[in-house]
Amino acid sequence: MREPRCLAIVPALNEEASVGAVVREIRAACDPPFEVLVVDDCSSDATAAVAEAAGARVVRLPFNLGIGGAVQTGYRYALAHGFDVAVQVDGDGQHDPRELPAVLAPVLAGEADVAIGSRFAGTDEYLATRPRRFAMRVFARLVSAFVGQPLTDTTSSFRAVGRRGIRLFAADYPHGFLETVEATVSGARSGLELVEVPVAMRARETGRSSLTTARSLFYTAKVLVAIFVGLFRPRVPLGDES
Repeated sequence: MREPRCLAIVPALNEEASVGAVVREIRAACDPPFEVLVVDDCSSDATAAVAEAAGARVVRLPFNLGIGGAVQTGYRYALAHGFDVAVQVDGDGQHDPRELPAVLAPVLAGEADVAIGSRFAGTDEYLATRPRRFAMRVFARLVSAFVGQPLTDTTSSFRAVGRRGIRLFAADYPHGFLETVEATVSGARSGLELVEVPVAMRARETGRSSLTTARSLFYTAKVLVAIFVGLFRPRVPLGDES
């Protein structure tokens, strides 16, 4: 049997300081090495050139689509090129590629369609401000209720997705803020099997997180409204596994 083809999707906006190291770490983390796709979301710096120099394929978006649009571009690439598994890895260095084998394992074993790298499954070492932690806990509890299984880290974008999930997210991926929360709900509603894997995450190497303390509570309400609306969206048929 052939080795599964794995693609790392790295959405990046003005990450020239970190994206090169991220690409090199991903390529070194697994054997055989991943193909790495950096989706440059209309950066104004040298993100694309640095990523290419490190060995990644790069898709340059002609205008800024936001994180959801960049990630969906990666899933469309994975579907069009016949990849078996896609993993999302942030371009800012927070996700440790050494954790990739653990995140991949349930998907490669056929135990899950989506494996989410959780900062809180079995550990409470991840540091966050009180409003951020409050928002994360609210999302986790409500999404757990919606999907019918306990989840601890629905805002984590460090995740592996099998072929059924690739088909779903290539066709329909949320484009709002904290799109991973909505994607978790839509995936479960479409029949994807979800599992969490404990991972350690690093501090952001450069730049600032878009989820600041002042915006956390506001976005908690905003994302919850989006989840509620999403519950009434038509489901995307996944078809049979080929």
